[in-house]
Amino acid sequence: MEQQRNDRRRDDAQDDDRPGDVMSGPRPRFAAWTRTTNAITRHMVGVQPPGSINLAGGLPAPEIYPLDAVRAATQRALDRFGQRALAYSPVAGIPELRALIAARYSCPGRRLGPENVLITSGGLQALDFIGRVLVEAGDTILAQFPTYLGAIDAWRPLGARYAHLDWTAPHAVQSAAAAAAKFIYSVPNFSNPTGALVPLERRRALLAACREAGAVLVEDDPYGALFYDGPPVPTMFDLEAERGDEGPYRGNVVYLGTLSKSIGPGLRIGWAVGEAGLIQGISLGKQGSDIGTAAFTQAVAVELLEAGVDRDVHDRMIATYRRRRDALVAAARAHLSLRFDFEAPVGGMFLWLTAKDPAFDTDGLWQVAFDEGVSYAPSSVFDSAGRLKNALRLNFTLNREADLEEGARRLGRAVERHLQRPRDAGAASRETMT
Repeated sequence: MEQQRNDRRRDDAQDDDRPGDVMSGPRPRFAAWTRTTNAITRHMVGVQPPGSINLAGGLPAPEIYPLDAVRAATQRALDRFGQRALAYSPVAGIPELRALIAARYSCPGRRLGPENVLITSGGLQALDFIGRVLVEAGDTILAQFPTYLGAIDAWRPLGARYAHLDWTAPHAVQSAAAAAAKFIYSVPNFSNPTGALVPLERRRALLAACREAGAVLVEDDPYGALFYDGPPVPTMFDLEAERGDEGPYRGNVVYLGTLSKSIGPGLRIGWAVGEAGLIQGISLGKQGSDIGTAAFTQAVAVELLEAGVDRDVHDRMIATYRRRRDALVAAARAHLSLRFDFEAPVGGMFLWLTAKDPAFDTDGLWQVAFDEGVSYAPSSVFDSAGRLKNALRLNFTLNREADLEEGARRLGRAVERHLQRPRDAGAASRETMT
């Protein structure tokens, strides 16, 4: 009993350390999962100190946002949808947008209708709902590793266990792993955080293993349009269509897309496409969350997609991001290659660096770098157990080339400072991240 009281005092003290206004009475104790979160996401999308260079977030370049097209689409949406644009949306999304998304992904061998589409408030919300409706405490999620930190955060309250998806494993091993999991989570196009592109044959192999196991395969594809070198690789969703099944879609892939990277994250428009019964089930998560994505932004999205705005900005986006990718890779070679190994990504938004010294702690480096005026994402936040400490992720799409060069220079300076610090100082730095 005394130990329980001590545990409760410790939990309450941790809760009281959380930011917020001081309550007039005792603050209620937060759920246990809130004490396992990280502060990095807030730093990535939050306001940076003046002069700081943010290499942490997966953020698009604001100067590419098609403001004039959005302004015109907004007026057209109000003229076309009228009062519907300011009303509640159906839970699954307005019919016009669902039909547009269904038509975009329909092809020979895959017939889709609005019933196969759920509109979400950004791509991450789809991951949240998939977890909510499929996972019970103790269930296993077979996930690409390192894992997108947004997915880890979304599924944190569920009490799930994680197994690491091995793209190179033999068929029997993959099939057994898929059968033991509630679902499989993958980002084959320029994985967040590593930026890795999964080869075609490995995609086919995983798809075959999931079919054999009867497992749900979630394909998260926010970066699928961001190929800088070479032609695009077919998605697993497209590979599944090669079977040429007639009739309504009955495949086991749930494909996730978003407008956040192609037009702008402020629209908060994403979607999940899959078998109709599964989509209906996932919709139950949305029903108990926000009831429906904002009808206004959905109406604007209809106008933007019908006008092909995402495709109109694509070439400029690719040219800009390719230059920035090249600039950060060159800067990393100049300032970070003594301590880190990395490969230039062929697409996406991220450069992944692994310390040559396995004992190097990028959690401990974080505050030193922040003091130098640069931020990054440490590898620990992409590990559900928080044990991966010797790597870091840098974003190259947000900043101009000169800032990328300066950011790498600052980070290199921080690395050398960190290596000169006593070990206990690194532990103090880690405390600032929690």
